[in-house]
Amino acid sequence: MKTPIKKVGRPVLESGRREHILKAKLTEEEHQQVMATARELGISRTELIRTRLLSQQGQVLVNTSELLASLDNIGSELGRSGNNINQLARHANVLNKRGMLEAAVISEFNGLFSIYQQQHLEIQQLMRLLIRLMKG
Repeated sequence: MKTPIKKVGRPVLESGRREHILKAKLTEEEHQQVMATARELGISRTELIRTRLLSQQGQVLVNTSELLASLDNIGSELGRSGNNINQLARHANVLNKRGMLEAAVISEFNGLFSIYQQQHLEIQQLMRLLIRLMKG
């Protein structure tokens, strides 16, 4: 009984094999612009050109590493703001038990918390939209 020989290297594509090469002449300035855009987006020059030529109108290329870093920062800020709200609520409870909590402070906190909740909801909706656009 023979064991099958394992092939090394890239697997053979069943369909969609890229066989054709397009050539275009660019000025030095155009070439630098293409290279800079590819670097900014974190993709190859070929992928940039292919995407720009074949994409549907309105499709936007995004530097995913930069986007993920920004989303990570947003998540950290939301976590910090949540911690601050919890600390304020704990402090307010202590003051309330001692009878030192003023109605004006409660009213201002409730107004600010309402704004926070609205902004948090908007961020969630934008994140869902972004995920849908990235999948699409």
